[in-house]
Amino acid sequence: MERKLLRLAAAIVFAVVGASSAGAEILIGMAGALTGPNAYQGEQQQQGVEMAIVDINAAGGLLGQQLRLISVDDACDSGQAIAAAHKLVAEKVVFVVGHQCSAASIPAAGIYERAGVIQMTPASTNPRLTEEGRANVFRICGRDDQQGAIAGAYLAERGRDAKIAILNDGSIYGKGITEETQRQLRQHGGAETLSEELEPGLNDYSLLIAKLQGAGIQIAYFGGYYREAAILIRNAREQGYNLQLVSGDSIASEAFVQVTGEAGEGTVFTSFRDPRRNPGAASLIERFRHQGFEPEGYTLYSYGAVQAWAQAVAKAGSTEPQAVMSALRSNEFDTILGKVSFDAKGDVRQPGFEWFIWRSGQYVPLE
Repeated sequence: MERKLLRLAAAIVFAVVGASSAGAEILIGMAGALTGPNAYQGEQQQQGVEMAIVDINAAGGLLGQQLRLISVDDACDSGQAIAAAHKLVAEKVVFVVGHQCSAASIPAAGIYERAGVIQMTPASTNPRLTEEGRANVFRICGRDDQQGAIAGAYLAERGRDAKIAILNDGSIYGKGITEETQRQLRQHGGAETLSEELEPGLNDYSLLIAKLQGAGIQIAYFGGYYREAAILIRNAREQGYNLQLVSGDSIASEAFVQVTGEAGEGTVFTSFRDPRRNPGAASLIERFRHQGFEPEGYTLYSYGAVQAWAQAVAKAGSTEPQAVMSALRSNEFDTILGKVSFDAKGDVRQPGFEWFIWRSGQYVPLE
């Protein structure tokens, strides 16, 4: 009888301690495309956020509590993004890393705002996201008007003696970056010979390629996601067409050359600065690679988003939304990306876009 009572007492103590431990955690969300053609970006986000959480928890957690991640799939679709955002709100997360696609981030932002959840995207570049003025929204990557500025200048310079086509895939991201690039091209005295919006999801764009070739196009700027960009340049090479493809940050992944093969060689694009080149990131990068994952694209931006938010929480001494938002806007944070800070709109003050080129299956800075 005495042993039974001891076992019962032990079970009660274990249950109480377990419940206390289970409650001593802070829930954060990750929202991105875990399925569909843009799942490679979602994996980059997932890997970056997971590693950041592991490191923060190993260092003792945040405010004496451990972080726990809840991931949701939006497939880069606005409707699914709304459902995903509602799920994270129902789970009572206090912070969301995401979404990756602008078409997902923009409709989700209002849901998070009403629930008092802070959102920080490592990938959505459409200016509208922060121009809508939501206090809960932050962007740790640059914007398309910044990216378009250097892309348009580049095209104007190289297009003096060449015919240029401006192409997009019809997405919010694709149309946004194309419009900014086109505007900057014209401001620099250049002009496109033709402009086309292609149908996304096709497996062959040979008819469009034939049209470009017939018009004598030598440079094609494409605003959109990697799959369509990859098929475009592959089709061009299949037709013996030496087209120069220029694009944006969505092709900063080996997923692009997995589709193009050798046809992707020489493709140039704008993207955020590559934090893998930061000497201080070497040990973290090696840990990713040891796990068989290359931390390219948005991986380290996702890691940095968690870092910035966690440091803001520490400065605020609370996860209370208003306090953390205030801390995010009034401090500078040491992250894997370097020092970052945010302006009144929630945009990062250190965006830094650069030119890259695909060489031998890797993207490297364009000299």
